[in-house]
Amino acid sequence: MNRSRHAPAVTSLPQSPQDEATGRVRRYVLTMVIRMACFALTIFVTPYGWYTWVFAIATAVLPYIAVVFANAISPTASPAPESATQELSATVRTAPAEPTDANTITIHETPHGENTHEEKPDDDRANRVKNHDDRSGEA
Repeated sequence: MNRSRHAPAVTSLPQSPQDEATGRVRRYVLTMVIRMACFALTIFVTPYGWYTWVFAIATAVLPYIAVVFANAISPTASPAPESATQELSATVRTAPAEPTDANTITIHETPHGENTHEEKPDDDRANRVKNHDDRSGEA
């Protein structure tokens, strides 16, 4: 029974859930620290000017941005798994020389994907039978 299971390559596996959650918390905390800094700058920087409004708007908008970024799924969280067989490259080797001994069995393998059920003439067997007949005639 030929089962074809393709295991994903290790480099294509998604990030672990714990690492992803840690990254989300870090992004949220960083955005909220920036919000607190903007809030402090809104209150303590004087004289008030146009930049005060920028800090105030950032203070009001950053909580929404922090929550959206914390709940967003990372684009690298679930890539399509790659087949490990696609990553391997096969080298083409030349066939070894045929043995001259009649008692030696040679097995020829075909690369994956080629049809192995084709009818091929068995010239080697015919030659062995002919050689066997020649030897029996000599005795």
